[in-house]
Amino acid sequence: MGVIIAKSVNEACAVLAENPATTVLAGGTDLMVQANRGAHSLESVLDLSRIPELKNWALEGSEMVLGAGISYTDLADPQIAALVPALTQAARTVGSPQIRNAGTLGGNLATASPAGDTIPVLVAMDAVLQLKSSTENREVAITEFITGVKTNALKPGEIIQSIKMPVFQGPQEFLKVGTRNAMVISVVSLALVTDYLGRKLRVGVGSVSPVPFRATAAEEFIAQEFDWETNSALSEKVINKFSELVADSTKPIDDHRGTADYRKHAVGVLAKRALERVCAGEKS
Repeated sequence: MGVIIAKSVNEACAVLAENPATTVLAGGTDLMVQANRGAHSLESVLDLSRIPELKNWALEGSEMVLGAGISYTDLADPQIAALVPALTQAARTVGSPQIRNAGTLGGNLATASPAGDTIPVLVAMDAVLQLKSSTENREVAITEFITGVKTNALKPGEIIQSIKMPVFQGPQEFLKVGTRNAMVISVVSLALVTDYLGRKLRVGVGSVSPVPFRATAAEEFIAQEFDWETNSALSEKVINKFSELVADSTKPIDDHRGTADYRKHAVGVLAKRALERVCAGEKS
């Protein structure tokens, strides 16, 4: 097995241009599971973990830009948590401390699992991925990047360089259900992001469809019912209707972690809890 440790994004892209079949390694928390099972060949590996620019993040006006190599542990930084609290909440639910130290945001996206914990938050935030190769730079919306179960829109020779998203004013929540309390793959997950300026509650859900999506019917309903001036409590009838609309937007399957019926019920429960918490939160 040949391993190349890239020191810059340009160097990584040059390596992939010469041999697009090279396996890209970031944190390795998903890849090495497949390799240990014999499901993924590692004849040639490109290690991105030593590229400083992939670990940086910045606030650019009203947008946040996160390097694809930023770890789940880094996402718990108080400065990031103050700007995108739901993303920090999601990062804290991932695996053990060792996994959070190694796993990366870009790796979670490239794996494109419906159960990826950061994905519902990024969908709710309308995140855009900045992709780079030796010949091209392009931007792809997250909902267009993830094309199916564990499939994505990366072209040969291309890597995820960064993730860009707007910063919204208002409380946020990320919740998930698993088969145990910690170090668990999501059976269902949900992100609820308040956008006071746009007067919208944004809902992203996970593990309930092959590709990520926003629960737009639920968003449109609750935007009309939410008190944007005082953020006062909503009636039980409104909360239950919102929960039903979120559940009805999903297309879950039966698998070894849960049935479709359970997933539909559970995501409705998460929607209700998230909305109640957002209503109890501060406006700014």
